[in-house]
Amino acid sequence: MRLSRAAVLAQAKAAALDGVRRLNCWGSHLTDISICRDLPNIEVITFSVNGISDLEPLHQCQNLSELYLRRNNIRSLDELFYLKTLPRLRVLWLAENPCCGPDPHRYRMTVLRNLPCLQKLDNQAVTEEELSQALVDGVEITAPPARSPVENGWSSTASSATGATTEPQSQLLSCSLEDTSKTQEELDMKLVPRDKYSSFSTQETDCSCKKTNNVLNAILLLMKELDAEGLEIIQQTVARRLQALQKKELQEE
Repeated sequence: MRLSRAAVLAQAKAAALDGVRRLNCWGSHLTDISICRDLPNIEVITFSVNGISDLEPLHQCQNLSELYLRRNNIRSLDELFYLKTLPRLRVLWLAENPCCGPDPHRYRMTVLRNLPCLQKLDNQAVTEEELSQALVDGVEITAPPARSPVENGWSSTASSATGATTEPQSQLLSCSLEDTSKTQEELDMKLVPRDKYSSFSTQETDCSCKKTNNVLNAILLLMKELDAEGLEIIQQTVARRLQALQKKELQEE
């Protein structure tokens, strides 16, 4: 799916593309982010849980400081070539992509060798020792990834033509408790303790548990878009709901 100008303006609540500072398109089934070439002032982008494979459109986002790309279809670390030109990039979340490969150390060292200004990678702080070690263990990327004409044309059949596969929508929408926690971390929200979910495993089926987690993820994402008045309404609604549940539990006892 292609990210459109209208969708960007609506999500960012901006009148023009050069006024967009933050963009959150988590779990939107995106594959084409070419619109990012027209976002010169963007500072924070959340593209986690999509089908993105090409990072070339990001190389003009010179003000970008935080980039969340967890769980996409980025197949090669050569895509980092397009991020090396971003002078303000300090936070990158790239985990759970095919490019991470079977060797976590080599992956992290390669990312840090090419992006030495990062302060946090995959939600882990970058240390001076790691940056020094990256010069030895990491692979320097000096050229962009090779692409076929089909890929460059953003064809919808690119995956089948190259043998690449993306996660089906059912997998993208099926979020575990770990996914819920990662979403909260990406949105800078306070994590909900795992023991709050303990009843799900014994009282709900797996299907019901996944549905509950998906609903929770959706609520957390939408809450970030609310103003103070909207959050107060949510708070009042939650309080009434909790009272009703507590009353029901007392009656059952």
